[in-house]
Amino acid sequence: MQLIIGISGASGVIYGIRLLEVLKAHSSVETHLVISNGGKLNIALESSYTVKQVEKLASEVHSDQNLAATIASGSFRTDGMIIAPCSMKTLSGVVNSYADTLMIRAADVVLKERRRLVLVPREMPLHEGHCRLMHEASLMGAIIAPPMPAFYNEPKTIDDLINHTVGRLLDLFGIDSGIVKRWAGPEGAKAKKAKR
Repeated sequence: MQLIIGISGASGVIYGIRLLEVLKAHSSVETHLVISNGGKLNIALESSYTVKQVEKLASEVHSDQNLAATIASGSFRTDGMIIAPCSMKTLSGVVNSYADTLMIRAADVVLKERRRLVLVPREMPLHEGHCRLMHEASLMGAIIAPPMPAFYNEPKTIDDLINHTVGRLLDLFGIDSGIVKRWAGPEGAKAKKAKR
């Protein structure tokens, strides 16, 4: 399996980083990483990682300025792409096919080839323009997957919240990461509480 991971300039770069960390443990998945300039800035601002450390988590790294990269062509076969986090600028570029960067071009290729594109928008609150862009991206075939926390799994840490979202994103590609605490129904929840 080959997956493209995009990290754009929205807050929440940890989602893209954790995706790469989890996928590194899956030897059957080859990852192609693209980080925008805004993504690089946010890695420095929001995490304890350097850009180089994040890049080392990927199988292959592509410059966001390299529109001749393999992932810019539909003839290069991938199973899809996740942009996590997805800034509103990146979302706008995807919806309008404004492929002036490799990240947008790769997303455009994924859509035109009818492959799976998962966008993880990280913005709140949302105005009408943001909502319209997400709606239009969905109509084009993208899956909109905001990192909204689940609480049925009783998260104890921020890592628990991040891992659950990342695991659910990978579920969309049929990858069982082993980090999702799955809903077992009301009976399962009651049994869990009874054990305490």
